[in-house]
Amino acid sequence: MHLAYPAVLAALLFATGLYGVLARRNAILVLMSVELMLNAVNLNLVAFDVWLRDTLHAGQALTLFTIAIAAAEIGIGLAIVLMVYRNRGTSDVDKLRDTAEGHEPGPSDDITARPEVAA
Repeated sequence: MHLAYPAVLAALLFATGLYGVLARRNAILVLMSVELMLNAVNLNLVAFDVWLRDTLHAGQALTLFTIAIAAAEIGIGLAIVLMVYRNRGTSDVDKLRDTAEGHEPGPSDDITARPEVAA
């Protein structure tokens, strides 16, 4: 088996997933793009396992672990996206950025604006 064919296919899958992560605004599409990238890694693991003729089939075993981790990741990721959608009403990644960056300090946040409490 030629190693170039699955390697090129995996590179195309990974590039498509990377484009989806960087260009998409919807959180579910970002998660799907991450899954594409993980599948490209799985394809490389299996292809190199077959090409190296590994007797222990370590590439295939690692692929099974990667699939299990990807399933857990998508389950937790979808749960988080659903909770954010219920609370915020959108799954747009750009509109959700304020949750990660915090808020701008206003006059009520200034320490000098608070009156001192006399003891």
